[in-house]
Amino acid sequence: MRDPASTAESAADGRVDPTDSAAGGSVQATSGGAHPSKWVEGRVVGQQHWTDRLHSLRVAAPEVKFVAGQFGRLALPAPPGSKEEMIGRPYSFVNAPTDAPHEFYFVTVPEGPLSVRLAALHPGDPVWMLRSANGFFSVAEVPQAQSLWCLSTGTGLGPFLSILRTTEAWAKFERIVLVHGVRYANELSYADVIAGIAGAHPDRFSYVQLVSRDAHPTALAGRIPDAIESGQLESRVGWALSAENSHAMLCGNPAMVDDTQATLLQRGMRRHRRKEPGHVTVETYW
Repeated sequence: MRDPASTAESAADGRVDPTDSAAGGSVQATSGGAHPSKWVEGRVVGQQHWTDRLHSLRVAAPEVKFVAGQFGRLALPAPPGSKEEMIGRPYSFVNAPTDAPHEFYFVTVPEGPLSVRLAALHPGDPVWMLRSANGFFSVAEVPQAQSLWCLSTGTGLGPFLSILRTTEAWAKFERIVLVHGVRYANELSYADVIAGIAGAHPDRFSYVQLVSRDAHPTALAGRIPDAIESGQLESRVGWALSAENSHAMLCGNPAMVDDTQATLLQRGMRRHRRKEPGHVTVETYW
């Protein structure tokens, strides 16, 4: 699936840009060969550095429209002598479609051509975006179920924050569980946004953190597929994850996506496709 950022970045944020290999935010990256006239010039209005690798960029570009769960493309002029005029990569939107400015959560890849430059931008700096967004990782593409499980690693959290801040998600599902897996506790982010979602839907929303390489007082230890297989995840939430009552959306690094799909398949939950409805929708960030 497509993920908007870079490989390493994807592992952290759920979407990675293969050409910005260590990033985490976009799966299908483009090298930005489009003519600059196809790009909308936006302005940076905010930047947050969660860790030395994890960053959020807020961009004012009102012409750009999207559906929650989709990814846009950010770009900067290519260095002199480059074959392309612009270097562009796909990144998932974190904001709801009705909110401004646009926001993107990504990982920097030291050897990547774009992510480090994006992280160094300041308010007022220009950054370019394509007018249209892409991707099918959205609530409209997911079949009806009693509960929706949003299972993410790293920056894969981003599109779920966009989805959960829309009315569509809450109109379609009775209960929603958001799971965020990271390696280290300092990579847990967007606590204020998640608290706002919980406050707006106190009886219908559950949030579970998993940390694989650190001890954390409120998080489960280990990886998402292991927590499902052991029953820890459902025990924490108090809700069953099954083909009878659930749909799972997976967004993050390929290992998590592959292993979680295999675990869910043992429960009779198969990959969802338009022509073959199922119980699992995926987006990888590599």
